[in-house]
Amino acid sequence: MRILILSCGTGGGHNDAGRGAAQALTARGHEAVFLDDYLCLAGHGVDRAVCGAYIELVRRWPAGFRALYGVGRGASTLDHALGVPSPVYAANAAMAPRLRALLEQQPFDAVVMTHLYPAETLTRLKRSGVPLPPTLAVATDYTAIPFWEETDCDWYMVPDADTAADFVRRGVPAAKLLPMGIPAPAAFDTGFDRAAVRAALGFAPDKKYILVMGGSMGAGDLPGLVRRLRREMGENCRLEVLTGTNRAMHETLSKAWAGDKAVCIHDKLGIAAPYMQAADLLFTKPGGLTSTECILSRVPTVLLDPLSQCEDANRAALTKHNCALAPKGTQARVYWGLRLMNSQAACARMRAAQAACLPQNPALALVDFLREQTGEKEASL
Repeated sequence: MRILILSCGTGGGHNDAGRGAAQALTARGHEAVFLDDYLCLAGHGVDRAVCGAYIELVRRWPAGFRALYGVGRGASTLDHALGVPSPVYAANAAMAPRLRALLEQQPFDAVVMTHLYPAETLTRLKRSGVPLPPTLAVATDYTAIPFWEETDCDWYMVPDADTAADFVRRGVPAAKLLPMGIPAPAAFDTGFDRAAVRAALGFAPDKKYILVMGGSMGAGDLPGLVRRLRREMGENCRLEVLTGTNRAMHETLSKAWAGDKAVCIHDKLGIAAPYMQAADLLFTKPGGLTSTECILSRVPTVLLDPLSQCEDANRAALTKHNCALAPKGTQARVYWGLRLMNSQAACARMRAAQAACLPQNPALALVDFLREQTGEKEASL
């Protein structure tokens, strides 16, 4: 198979999902053409402006982002009820000539989209009568985010049955929904050896390691959480803090904990998988892809404050299936997180729940589905 994968950098999850799909295809002998900067078809300036504005809004004004999401949800519902295209659809429809040119230049057996924007553009092409290969959209949150209902893809890969039901309520036909999970990068293979991963990272076998993540953008009150953890975790523990692309957060924490050997501050990593797989306890915000990655990493998890309503849904999904705890407030999170980490029985129960929820990386199921639909046999390696 030759598959085109389209994504956009408004948050790291979309690109990680696309990368996971591409890696799974390549590993099985197929060809994946992955455009993680889809908006660059309209110019690098457009891509930087749109993605940069999104990231800065989330970092600097999370309350505003949550409010804007709520407005979008309401507008999406109203537009769909009235049969009126949304401004989001109109903006992405303008990309149609550029995407059409790409599809006419190169043959593809299918197109996979891990972001709403290219799904909107392909919907425009489809409604214009342009011949298209099969199209599959990937939802990267455990809910139907605004405007998915105005797209017209052949299939929608969603995290679970509850998310599928949400898509149906929003107007997407049930026959198009594939509750198979969210594709994750290949590093999140569930067959990893935790002891070997810890040794490769240089983790001491007699220490417990707590991982704190603020998502790809380093959002949230990481300084307050780190302070409290450092005070209460005990001298047998070590803190590993990932600040993502948030340079200001990285500088703040690095200065605050300079010289403390129990606290290690990292900036953006190529892949966070080894740290998640090696950790004894994880604190993270409930991004959609991050939620999937923590389940695949079989790590005891405590969820931080969601940034939007879609992350509310992600948190609800993980807690419903006993894959994470979600206490409110820093004090409660630290208290219950340390209790979880120090209970072998509680950790074993949570890891078992995670294994039952996602036995393997959903990217593998995606490849199998595409093969079935295109009639392709497994390529020889």
